[in-house]
Amino acid sequence: MLPYHSAEQVHAALPWSTLVPALRDAFAAGATVPRRHAHALSERDSLLLMPAWSDCALGVKVVTVMPDSRSARTVQALYILLDRHTGEPRAVLDGEALTVRRTAATSVLAATYLARDSASDLLVIGTGTLAPYMVRAYCAMRPAITRVRIWGRSTSRAAAVAATLASEGLPVESCGDQPDALASAVAASQIVCAATTSRTPIVQGAWLSPGTHVDLVGGFTPAMREADDDVVRVSRIVLDSYDGALSEAGDLVGPLARGVISRAHVVAELRELVAGTKVGRTDRVQITLFKSVGLALEDLAAATLVCGA
Repeated sequence: MLPYHSAEQVHAALPWSTLVPALRDAFAAGATVPRRHAHALSERDSLLLMPAWSDCALGVKVVTVMPDSRSARTVQALYILLDRHTGEPRAVLDGEALTVRRTAATSVLAATYLARDSASDLLVIGTGTLAPYMVRAYCAMRPAITRVRIWGRSTSRAAAVAATLASEGLPVESCGDQPDALASAVAASQIVCAATTSRTPIVQGAWLSPGTHVDLVGGFTPAMREADDDVVRVSRIVLDSYDGALSEAGDLVGPLARGVISRAHVVAELRELVAGTKVGRTDRVQITLFKSVGLALEDLAAATLVCGA
């Protein structure tokens, strides 16, 4: 029978201290990553197919995104790892666990080049499945973080997520329900992470303080927006990949098409930062932005780590 790695097994096999360096190595080594196959099932529902392969591994992730589903989970996924030379299936993994784990680890990897080393205040916007893992990854790999705030459109949900994380010993609190709670939290944070499926901008450039690092991980289609035009206008922008983000990220596609920013605003993709051919942050007051739409290379690296392939 084909081995199946459950969500619990995937999480256990991918501690942040192992996964982040493995992703760094994967970006340095490279892989063949065709553009994601995205199919609209309806106005809001999507089917995604994400293949990638290297000299020694081959895999594909099958993802459904259904925000209005009766299921508690908006995103569901399955990963299939195959033998690179024979095509024989080797294992099936819980794709959601793999996705949240590698997404958070990739953001933390990017932040090593883009956030200030002294950044102590983290704001995570969103209360879905991914948000707690963003908090856990940042806190595990960046010991300078001493305060974390969670904001969500549902203040009760934000409070519940914060309470869960606080029970794990993390320095987390919710932003509360004051009218200016989000604006105040953005202004006070050195790292602002948005992990939502929003179609309208949430983070406003007018709220950002000098030296902030903005991490946008939720949007993955041209119709999705987590940050307004002012955020991208004032930021030094790095992508998980040129090919994916420049065609799929609504936070960039719209501003580029309308001339709000030029292609020159995008200074690098993560592979170039890892290789040292491009630099991330260049001074303490610079506002930086990492835009991730998800890269199949990350899934492949994480899956091979889980399976020991």
